[in-house]
Amino acid sequence: MPMYQDKAIKDEIMEKMILKNRYAFFNNNLTAVLSPEQFNFLRKVQRFCLRYQKKNNIQHSMDEDIYKWIPDFGAEGYVTRSHQMDELDIHYEEHGAVAEMMRVFACDQFDTQFTMAMGATILAINPIKVHHEGIPERLDALRDLITGKACGAILITEPERGSDAVHQLTVTEPQEDGSLIVNGEKIYNTNAPKAKWVVGYGSAVANEGNKMTQYLVNTSWDGWKSERVFIPWTPKIWIGHNYFTNLRVPPEYVLGGVGKGREHMFEGLVPERLGIAIGNVAQAWTALSHAFLYINMRKQFGQEILKFQGVGFTFVDMWARTTNLTLGLLKFCEEYDKKMEKFGGEIPRNISQAMIASASHFKLEAARLTERTCYEMANLMGGAGVCDNTLMWDLVGISRIQEVVGGTRQIQQYILSMATHQLWKMI
Repeated sequence: MPMYQDKAIKDEIMEKMILKNRYAFFNNNLTAVLSPEQFNFLRKVQRFCLRYQKKNNIQHSMDEDIYKWIPDFGAEGYVTRSHQMDELDIHYEEHGAVAEMMRVFACDQFDTQFTMAMGATILAINPIKVHHEGIPERLDALRDLITGKACGAILITEPERGSDAVHQLTVTEPQEDGSLIVNGEKIYNTNAPKAKWVVGYGSAVANEGNKMTQYLVNTSWDGWKSERVFIPWTPKIWIGHNYFTNLRVPPEYVLGGVGKGREHMFEGLVPERLGIAIGNVAQAWTALSHAFLYINMRKQFGQEILKFQGVGFTFVDMWARTTNLTLGLLKFCEEYDKKMEKFGGEIPRNISQAMIASASHFKLEAARLTERTCYEMANLMGGAGVCDNTLMWDLVGISRIQEVVGGTRQIQQYILSMATHQLWKMI
């Protein structure tokens, strides 16, 4: 459990709220619905987290550097399991959307801010995985990120371009040798000040979506500068305000030339929003597991507070919502994996387009779920839920930003309203 400024929870309760017991609550909920293979992989990652926490005496205190853990998790293949990495001669038996779901569930109970930081690296991994084209420089970057030797970031949002991602003001001027000269500004990019590799977007002509580009940058190159934007709700995660000043991107690092950037951006929407939804549901489970243990031990008026309807009924309401959304998300991940296997790792555009609405459904509802669940579970725990004695401190904070990251709530609603119109046209 975390180091704290002052102990506010009795030792007998704190001793029960350990990671092992939180895993036990979570596992009991999913044992009946997971296949033996899925459950075995979940337990495998959980065992690693338990050993790692004990071996390194991790306290989850506010002054710990979560980025120092990434290389160790990467060495075990636990930065991401979304993909098989045959091109790197790295072969994961468990991979795909379901395996990634199990990995996130295990890691979030260990440390939710750490898990989100690894998730930002995954957003950089995905486009490199799809567009490396066997080029050694791109494969080297991919290996760094997959194995945890470096963390990554994706640079889409700009100070004047938040939700309007297709009208980039960052200018990527093409050169005769195939390189790009980048000038512009990005902001709110998770991991950017800590990252070695970043995937960015820009346009050959500012504000023109049909001339967008996609490129890979090593942050040691001249012309890169990153400053931290401090977000109080996620104090351990480094979020960047980044500047490109005549930065040259060599041809081998241009993932999508002029006119390809927009296409590449949209092809990543399904895995991005699916990954965010998985993380959101994982945060809800982490909050539930804390509250479950607390309300079964904490006594008021001579009995466990679980027995009071205001507490017990609130808990089971959020428990039911989280369980139901988990089952829906699991089904979607299973079908996503089947399609990836059927089509050789690249889902046809028409099917992928159809899945965008579903991914937005899950992102929209999962973000709402984690915000409400983390708040309600902290509320049930009273002062113990909002002080720094447990990871509820982190959960209440991180849940507050989930309707903003990866496309705001309003953007998801807009996407779904457009999908509704498309469905009408098909009738």
